[in-house]
Amino acid sequence: MASFVYILGSRGKGGARSYVGWTTDLDNRLRAHNAGTGARSTRGRQWRLLYAERYINRGEAMSREWHLKRDRRFRKMLIAQIIDDRDTQ
Repeated sequence: MASFVYILGSRGKGGARSYVGWTTDLDNRLRAHNAGTGARSTRGRQWRLLYAERYINRGEAMSREWHLKRDRRFRKMLIAQIIDDRDTQ
């Protein structure tokens, strides 16, 4: 079954944040995060999908998730896009 690694971004009272996870259904997972039923650390914020990669199996997706969680430079670059989008609106 195909799996996805994704990065979500959110702006809020505490500033901009990112979240990295994996799933087999991106749309349902994003809805869960925004409904407050996703991961505990994502509750209370509105999230948007910033980035996603597709993998053939769960193991590959989980491995990539581990690496993306440690790639702060890449995550900060994606968060900067949220801030830039706000400035252009």
